[in-house]
Amino acid sequence: MAALAATDSADLEKLLLEVCSSPSWAADVAASRPWSDRGALLAANAAAMARLTTADLADAMAGHARIGSPKAGDATSEREQAGIQGVDRALLDELHGANAAYEAKFGHVFLICATGRTAATMLAALRERFPNDPATEAEIVRGELRKINDIRLGRLLDEPS
Repeated sequence: MAALAATDSADLEKLLLEVCSSPSWAADVAASRPWSDRGALLAANAAAMARLTTADLADAMAGHARIGSPKAGDATSEREQAGIQGVDRALLDELHGANAAYEAKFGHVFLICATGRTAATMLAALRERFPNDPATEAEIVRGELRKINDIRLGRLLDEPS
């Protein structure tokens, strides 16, 4: 925690942009220093997420791979979507089709905290959320992004420097 809190501003923003690709979020979290502990950093994440505009949410979502299609060579994307590894082709095809319908309706990727989820549970969640109106879905996305950021911030704190 101390090392992260002591990181110079430019380097800290780069690190935070690896957690969440919204420049507004990264600047907001960086400006909340110093953090007394992990809980304070996670609270800063929650507060910054709550303040994101629609455009900021779009920036944040732009950093995420489509569910079922982790970014090749991106260890974070592959780790977070480990639940799709080894899935049979039919289920993957269903997931891709549901993603396409969701993207056509909402104009952005389906975003869910995929860590620890199977492909089947992600598909079920996608189908459950599909009937939502855009405002409801935006708030669910905001919550999912917060969970993803919490996990990524935890990894940042736990990884050796």
